[in-house]
Amino acid sequence: MEKVLAAVKTGPSKIEIQEFPMPEVPADGALLRMEVAGICGTDVKMYKQPLARGPVIMGHENIGYITKAGAEFTRRKGFKEGDLVFVEHYVGCMKCEWCHQGEYRHCENTDWRYNPDGIRYGYTSADKPPHLWGGFAQYAYLPWNSVIHKVPAGVTPELAGLVTPMANGIEWSLFDGGVGYDSVVLIQGPGQQGLSQTVICKQAGAKLIIVTGTSKDAARLEVAKALGADFVIDVQKEDPLERIMEITGGRGVDVVLDCTAGAGTFPILLGVEACKRKGGVIVMQGEMPEFPNFPIAKVTLKFITLKSARGHSYRACELALAQIASGRFPLEKVTTHKFGLKDVDLAIRSVGNEGLPDVIHASLMPWM
Repeated sequence: MEKVLAAVKTGPSKIEIQEFPMPEVPADGALLRMEVAGICGTDVKMYKQPLARGPVIMGHENIGYITKAGAEFTRRKGFKEGDLVFVEHYVGCMKCEWCHQGEYRHCENTDWRYNPDGIRYGYTSADKPPHLWGGFAQYAYLPWNSVIHKVPAGVTPELAGLVTPMANGIEWSLFDGGVGYDSVVLIQGPGQQGLSQTVICKQAGAKLIIVTGTSKDAARLEVAKALGADFVIDVQKEDPLERIMEITGGRGVDVVLDCTAGAGTFPILLGVEACKRKGGVIVMQGEMPEFPNFPIAKVTLKFITLKSARGHSYRACELALAQIASGRFPLEKVTTHKFGLKDVDLAIRSVGNEGLPDVIHASLMPWM
């Protein structure tokens, strides 16, 4: 029987190359030959954590060619063998209220945190047949309820690997944050997510974009400027609030987008202070278990709207693909490094600033 190689997380910060059987493809299923699995900050955090429900093939930003498709899969979804596609990591039930609203990201069927049977690419246990539920493998399995997008002609698999952070950028800044023409925006964190937000806010017509980072982010802050940031601030060299108020003439910002990782309460506290006098918006994506002394009185006084950033929608993915295909921004500055299957550990550590220097978005290419 033909075998599939995959990099499997078998413990905290531990990867093993393992073999899995090539799955049978039913009439309503398909098989994806992986080309690129993007590695993001979530992977860095997840890699260090204990196993939740057994070994897992990580990789949730997945691009590949449909190499085998059942007749019902093709009829139902409109995709055929040979198509280059982006696969969302959510696998909803397609029957519940959330799915019928098109918000399958909130479906219980894909809620890997609380549903032991939940299916989500990059998070579901490899013990669950047919095992190939992550992009750090030569192939991934596509069930009938997978959500797939056609990659536009002329877009390379490597650039298409940016769809997930770009789609998050659209969802969080445009749909959740309301960024648009004449907006003043503070983006905290110049990683791949913050840089994607920079592109999207610039495309949306933001008047002023400020991006913050730390001294180790010097190269990323330079990329932020190349992608449209008007000002960048090293929070270890300057007082960020003082500088933001100087840049905005004391007015503050309309929207704060928190794209930091592991920065504690500081980004939100800064965001509250940096918001304009009344009616600012803060979009948060952190997962701190608690927030001591949260400044609720100031949030209320300033009439700030707090929103939780959580994934992306189908429309955001389609718009992200169109944005990448437009070629308007030098996104090749974000896709900085390529790694093979045997180098997953180095790739993840590098994205987390613990391996190779100046890595922004890493492309894991299983066949390299």
